[in-house]
Amino acid sequence: MSKSHLAWLGGGVLSVCLFSMISMSVGAGEYGAADAFAYYLSAIIPSSSMHPSEHMTMVMDTLRLPRTLCALLVGVSLSLAASLLQSATRNPLAEPGLLGVNAGAVLGLVTGLTYFGVESALGYLVWSGLGALAGNVLVLLVSQVVGKSSPLKLILVGVAMNATFGGVSNYLLLSNQVVLDQFRFWNLGSLAAADMTAMILISPFMLAAIALTFLLARQLTMMQLGEQQAQSLGINTYWVRVGVLLASTLFTACAISVAGPISFVGFLAAYCARMVEPVRLSLQVIFSALFGICFILLADILARWIIQPYEMPSGVLLAMIGAPVLIGVVRRGGFRALLAVK
Repeated sequence: MSKSHLAWLGGGVLSVCLFSMISMSVGAGEYGAADAFAYYLSAIIPSSSMHPSEHMTMVMDTLRLPRTLCALLVGVSLSLAASLLQSATRNPLAEPGLLGVNAGAVLGLVTGLTYFGVESALGYLVWSGLGALAGNVLVLLVSQVVGKSSPLKLILVGVAMNATFGGVSNYLLLSNQVVLDQFRFWNLGSLAAADMTAMILISPFMLAAIALTFLLARQLTMMQLGEQQAQSLGINTYWVRVGVLLASTLFTACAISVAGPISFVGFLAAYCARMVEPVRLSLQVIFSALFGICFILLADILARWIIQPYEMPSGVLLAMIGAPVLIGVVRRGGFRALLAVK
């Protein structure tokens, strides 16, 4: 790791710590930065003279701390999923939404809500995971029917699946008013309903996806040389892509089950990480995770601050920021890079 990488790493870790502290200091209620500092100090040094009140401890433990931890989890999940997909497809614009993973997860969850009355965190995880997995399997199968799984064909199939899943989800929602009301706010993407029990439940799945990501890092780095070159080095590109889609399924299911389908975090984080380290995926995913955490923490802080005492869904803010950035990337040649992939 070069000095430049170490500087970026140190800056990223410090930014995550800073934004996490601000996140714990912002929110509805009367507790600000000084109160958050007292809470931190009492947690680190129990014998400290600064003791937070019971009400403040309740606010921090049940509202702000789970929300901040949820931002860490969602930021890592969405950014690593996008980094994997961008590397596997050799497309700087790829993210879970582009390949139909998000739409499949949403359809799976809507199915669970409509026909099985899903209400628990485990139910959200299972049904969103099944939907994302179904989307990935369909993308692979259809891409094999239309020809060898080139990056461009895989993305085009993903776009078609995205539209199909979205249409079926809308049909199911419009046919059930109760499910529509339950789904409506969640669909905007927000950390407001973060729950510690749910995050503890999904942690093993997220850790498994992270481990799989680092196992695939070397093969994906070699695949940047091209399909034929990677195969000549003994890399089975098909199974690498299967591993990527499995890991991205786990990441997407974890994020969607606790925060809804938040868009653009993965694209922004992975794209910035590629600017810092354009080749080695093992470093890219580290920087991508740091960028993803910072972006979603900043969006959540602004969502709580802009229209106090109310709040705006974080997904809306990220869409307002991410859409212009995506347009800028396309204008600079991102779409031409996609068409150039062989």
